[in-house]
Amino acid sequence: MLCGKVASGKSTLADRLASTHNTVLLREDFWLSSLYGEELKTLRDYVKFSARLKQAMASYIVALLKSGTSVVLDFPANTKDDRLWMQELIDRAECLHQLHYLDVPDEICLSRLGQRNASGEHEFSVTEDQFERIAEHFQPPSEDERFNIMVHRVSV
Repeated sequence: MLCGKVASGKSTLADRLASTHNTVLLREDFWLSSLYGEELKTLRDYVKFSARLKQAMASYIVALLKSGTSVVLDFPANTKDDRLWMQELIDRAECLHQLHYLDVPDEICLSRLGQRNASGEHEFSVTEDQFERIAEHFQPPSEDERFNIMVHRVSV
């Protein structure tokens, strides 16, 4: 599981983690873009469609985990509510887990965001204004949430 602000490097880390044997990468942005691309225009749309996707995929994710397949869940774990859903998956699957927290300063995220938007390779473009509005809701993980947390710090 991955926690970090927009353009902190979550998907890059997810790709690296998913390169190991018997591992499946599930990327929320891919699924949202594929299923709801034209309908997804606002943050409110994102919240609605993300909730639908999580509901639809939960049993599938648990089945993968119970089968012994490692799952890299490239869904944002950026709020306590997001992580509660992930904790429920872990509890249902009774599996080991790791939450990778990318602690990256906003100025680095914004620089990466500009590069990502310019490349056109990401499913979604995010403006600086949207970054700020999304970042307002960000909640770093805490020890009381029962996750095995691995912190990845990047400094300016």
